[in-house]
Amino acid sequence: MIAFPNCKINLGLTVYSKRSDGFHDLETIFYPIAVTDILEITSCHYHELITQEEKNDFVVFTASGTPIAGSTSDNLCIRAYRLLKKDFPELPPVRLHLHKVIPMGAGLGGGSADGAFTLLTLNEKYQLNLTKSQLISYAVVIGSDCPFFIINSPCLATSRGESMETVMVNLSDYTIILVNADIHINTGWAFHQLHRSADYRQEQSFRSITDVIVHPVESWKNELVNDFEQPVFSTYPALQKIKDALYSQGAIYAAMSGSGSTMFGIFRKDEKPILDFPPGYDVMTVK
Repeated sequence: MIAFPNCKINLGLTVYSKRSDGFHDLETIFYPIAVTDILEITSCHYHELITQEEKNDFVVFTASGTPIAGSTSDNLCIRAYRLLKKDFPELPPVRLHLHKVIPMGAGLGGGSADGAFTLLTLNEKYQLNLTKSQLISYAVVIGSDCPFFIINSPCLATSRGESMETVMVNLSDYTIILVNADIHINTGWAFHQLHRSADYRQEQSFRSITDVIVHPVESWKNELVNDFEQPVFSTYPALQKIKDALYSQGAIYAAMSGSGSTMFGIFRKDEKPILDFPPGYDVMTVK
């Protein structure tokens, strides 16, 4: 069975004070974007598991496309299978192939999408009859962003990102252009750059994302803010230049997604931006 895990962008991202569990409270809107990886899951026999790692996980994992960093055993797809296998021991061993298109460490949630779509695909292929609510419960164990991809509709995310409610945001009348400069931003580092007082929400300049997003996209430029931009741009000025270039070519709103490093611009459908970025920059257009 083949699935197409899609990515997301963040429309605004406000980070509040650090919690007792080490995470931060935050507020953002996750918006699904039709740039996808390709995930294939097929059954296999136990004797086809060669390495000890494969035998431990009951998974033969292969990958193509963009190289995947880190240990295979930490891959969210394998973690998703492992999680279901614990509760459904009748699940057979599987071959899992992931073709990566979504840039990694880029604020697009590609890894989280892969993990969530593994849950969805296993549920459908092997008729586990898990409800959406049950799948979300599994997804939150894998990672904070994973539950969004079970819902996969525009959502207001709060708490550490796992508490979500759907919202009415529709950008289908616009063209969205993603620009990735192949810069990997460490999420932990990005959070460490922020210094938030406990009464951040009481500050005079504070505006909730939910108050901003109800207004036309044309009004977002000076109101819808990603808190990570200031510290990330200071360290990686190339990202500020991408944002400036998107605005200079007619974007009505441009921002960084998540903790970076992908920048996106929202354009009117009739706009024909001329984007001339250096070699190595990945430009993706979503219409």
